[in-house]
Amino acid sequence: MKIAALISFTLCIGYASVAEAAGSAEAGRQMVMRSCSSCHATEASATATDGAPPFTAVAKTNKERPAWIRGWLMSPHPPMPNISLSRQQIDDIIAYLSSLPTN
Repeated sequence: MKIAALISFTLCIGYASVAEAAGSAEAGRQMVMRSCSSCHATEASATATDGAPPFTAVAKTNKERPAWIRGWLMSPHPPMPNISLSRQQIDDIIAYLSSLPTN
């Protein structure tokens, strides 16, 4: 019984590490700088266009809701263009947003 509990605990820890490593904040930052900074303000650009919220605001209001961000990126609504991102790209963007300060 104790061995089964230990194995279960070990698997859970391993799964959490894989889930945390799923996205690369640096890859997400690079993608955002290339593809999103023309509308969203990033740490490198001070202004946003078309009323798009700055990424710091997106991070502040959604940092604890990565599933919401994932859903939005999988099926964006106007005025955001309909973009086609891979799961890895979405994971990277979520990791980037999670790395932003929220103060």
